[in-house]
Amino acid sequence: MALELKQVGKRVAGETHVYPTDLVLERGSFNTLLGTTLAGKTTLMQLMAGLEKPTTGEIWFDDVNVTGRPVQKRNVSMVYQQFINYPNMTVFDNIASPLRVARHSEDEIKKRVGAMAELMKISAMLDRRPSELSGGQQQRTAMARAMVKDSDLILLDEPLANLDFKLREELRDELPRIFGQRNCVVVYATTEPSEALLFGGKTAALYEGRVTDFGATGKIYRHPRDLTSAMVFSEPPINTANVRKTEGRILMNENVTWTAPAGLPDGAYTIGIRPHHISPITRDPEAVAIEGTVKVAELSGSESMIHFDAYGDSWVSLSHGVHPFDAGERAVLYADVSRCFYFDTNGKLVAAGGGHTEH
Repeated sequence: MALELKQVGKRVAGETHVYPTDLVLERGSFNTLLGTTLAGKTTLMQLMAGLEKPTTGEIWFDDVNVTGRPVQKRNVSMVYQQFINYPNMTVFDNIASPLRVARHSEDEIKKRVGAMAELMKISAMLDRRPSELSGGQQQRTAMARAMVKDSDLILLDEPLANLDFKLREELRDELPRIFGQRNCVVVYATTEPSEALLFGGKTAALYEGRVTDFGATGKIYRHPRDLTSAMVFSEPPINTANVRKTEGRILMNENVTWTAPAGLPDGAYTIGIRPHHISPITRDPEAVAIEGTVKVAELSGSESMIHFDAYGDSWVSLSHGVHPFDAGERAVLYADVSRCFYFDTNGKLVAAGGGHTEH
């Protein structure tokens, strides 16, 4: 065990920023905090680091209660989305700064900075100053400085958000490798479900200050605990509709119906289906036709996103290829209902795509 939050919560001026939270993050693990802006990710990280004191609960690290211990007395590093480097120092001195504060020998500093610079692919830039670096190189420098002191806890608060697309993709691919051999707890905050899926590890879904789900990233994506967690883990937003199961059929309305998953009791449900499981074309004879009115069609070089109204609900389709539609046009789109989630009237998942039913 490494980092454990026991009913940790935070209130500021009577407003709850983080509701009482229980969470255990193991050493050697890569953990993603996934949620929209203002979901509570940064506050939760600041509580973990000791930058903020919890209003309720306790924080333990390696079976020691560190709740009242200031950040200066914890072996913690944090990287923000802004490029925070010392402008008057070289890249070498930026990375070396925490080691000098800890009074390591110059030989040890040279060895560790060199190894970290090689890992982050900035060895050729050690004599430069931050102003001479690209955005990606500056962020690599900030991350190298955070990692060089072998922290027990490394917190990455949307560190790639301000980088261009190419640099984000490059660092996304490298991060799991960079942290793969380190015996620390890594926590990475993001608003993007695709990042969580790319990193793997474990994910905590956050919504309005609550951790709604936590576990292996793939499991949460495929079997979210509830509708809120499914919403957090879907971009574009997951499509939902009220349906009823009766006599082995799912009824959305009198014209839209399909075979119910095995084992699903009769009753009322909310379905959820991700946009990439709805397409203007299909070869699946089991796909269900959804007729609606197009609000807007967004076309890119390889994808089409279609926003449309259907049966009183707003839906989104995200599909490969270019599929042009005009606003106001009537359109038929096809839903792969084998990928539906079924939530009960309390929002709890009772059946997931592929016909798996929760018990």
